Amino acid sequence: MAKALEGVKVLDFTQYLSGPHCTSVLCELGAEIIKVERPVTGDPERKAAPLTPKGESYQFIAYNRGKKSVTLNMKHPEGLEIAKKLVAKCDILVENFAPGVMEHLGLSYEVASKINPGIIYASISGFGQTGPRRNQIAFDVIGQAMGGLMDVTGYEDGGPLKVGVSLADYMGGYNAAIAILAALHYKTVTGEGQYIDISMQDGIWAMVFPDRADYFDTLIPPKRIGNRLSSSSPFGAYKAKDGYVVICTITDEQWHNVLKAMGREDLKDDERFASRVLRAKNMAQVESVLYEWLKDKTVAEAIAALEKYKVPCSPVPTFEQVANDPQILHREMIIEVEQPLSGKVKVGGSPYKMSKTPGNRKLPIPLLGQHNEDIYGEWLGLDKQELERLKAEGVI
Repeated sequence: MAKALEGVKVLDFTQYLSGPHCTSVLCELGAEIIKVERPVTGDPERKAAPLTPKGESYQFIAYNRGKKSVTLNMKHPEGLEIAKKLVAKCDILVENFAPGVMEHLGLSYEVASKINPGIIYASISGFGQTGPRRNQIAFDVIGQAMGGLMDVTGYEDGGPLKVGVSLADYMGGYNAAIAILAALHYKTVTGEGQYIDISMQDGIWAMVFPDRADYFDTLIPPKRIGNRLSSSSPFGAYKAKDGYVVICTITDEQWHNVLKAMGREDLKDDERFASRVLRAKNMAQVESVLYEWLKDKTVAEAIAALEKYKVPCSPVPTFEQVANDPQILHREMIIEVEQPLSGKVKVGGSPYKMSKTPGNRKLPIPLLGQHNEDIYGEWLGLDKQELERLKAEGVI
């Protein structure tokens, strides 16, 4: 099947999550990814828990399927020269080291662009390549905290919470991938490469800002509001007799349909609830009505009543229930892929359902240095004897 990014070559100097996630998206869409790893140890994520029974990291499997692994010691002069030769052969370079590391190693954007003027060079870091926090070390939870997400996540009477997944890392990877795809288009028009500077803090703040933008008018710091939405009510997860029901209303019509489902059409003309703005302002009263109705309803009973009037709603399933959800299974969002050591492993399917060039995650991870001979031999013309010498000297 055709691949959307067929023929695009990516030099991947990434580790852990944000960078590997970015290049995994490009790989899924058909790019050829050359993952450059340290000799012997490789990407630290190869040993990150949880591990399969055969010792392969589920995290590493998730973000590195389909890539080609080469080993290279960038601190060795010959290693740097090999890296420069690879730059000349590639369209894209992605790295997520701390700012200044690639420059220290001798392969900054300035160096790479002189070797290959068309190179698209993407750097992902916690706070970006400029500014007073440039050199601060950051992992996902720091990105979530410093982007403002943790302060608005959780309940009003509780402490700040991180999201249950590594959202700052994911957004760093996704934003880098989006920028790279835009830069590829720009290159097809102009022939010019460019530098991309992605900050995890920027990505989180860009998500948090729109829903809390009134702060700049009121100067009142936003409060944590649990599962609610600050701009509408009812909107969130509400407790029924045996679990939680998610109810979403934005329009007046949806609110009126909630009233029909509850048998409370007498409230249709109540001034407190006459508009979305007023319902958000009088959230406690809206929820009081809702909880009075839900207190003796099961989740199934509440959903049946709400669905009768086409109110957007759902239960809050457990992880196990989601993993067995017929919609998830129908969409092939859980697939089985043969891995080099672990055999068949269940992995996440591709969200990119494209009619002509769908995403493909049905690929194994590479062994460390598995493609040294292929890449260094075919791309750079190094023979087996030379490769053995470089290995013996710790270059690869």
